[in-house]
Parts: sequence; structure tokens; C-alpha cells
Amino acid sequence: MNWIILMVAGIFEVAFTSCMGKMKETTGIEMYGWMAGFLISIIISMGLLVKATQTLPIGTAYAVWTGIGAVGTVLMGIFIFKEPATFWRLFFITTLISSIIGLKAVSH
Repeated sequence: MNWIILMVAGIFEVAFTSCMGKMKETTGIEMYGWMAGFLISIIISMGLLVKATQTLPIGTAYAVWTGIGAVGTVLMGIFIFKEPATFWRLFFITTLISSIIGLKAVSH
């Protein structure tokens, strides 16, 4: 169950970084809406990370959480913010995903 909580925490990490990206593209009241989304997402993400680390090793949980956030943020950048999807970016994202799966596999 705590692995699922950790994955949801990682998804909220992607949400807060996406809100951060949208904040820099907007002004006025719309920017404050994205800022609110950022704050809510970061609170939820951190709260779920703390919950997951009650039973999971903190080093593994943190690495998986940041890995999910990194992969998700790069994919959001490619699909939403139209960042380039070069071979090397996709290659290293693939190695990061493999590392996350490896950490899960060797954790008790």
C-alpha cells in the first residue's frame, strides 16, 4: 500500500512542477491560480511522501519519489510545454525508469 502512496506522491510532484511551469507563462489572477495549485500539490506530495516513509526505507522512497517526479516532469515538458524529445533525453529517461524499477525490486 505504501508503494501506491509513494507513486501518488510522485504524481503530485509532477503536478507542482507543472504548475510552476504554467506560473511563469501567465500573469495576474491566472498566475495566482497556478500558484495555489502549486502550493496544494506540494503539500499533498510532501504529506504522502512522509506517510510512505513510515514503512519504506527513506533513501529508497525519496529516490523513487524524485525519479517519478523527474520522469513525469520531463514527459510533461515534452507533451505539454513542447520541449524537444531528443534521442538522448529519451535514452536517459529510460535509464532513470529502469533505475526506479530496480530500486523497487531490491527493496524489502
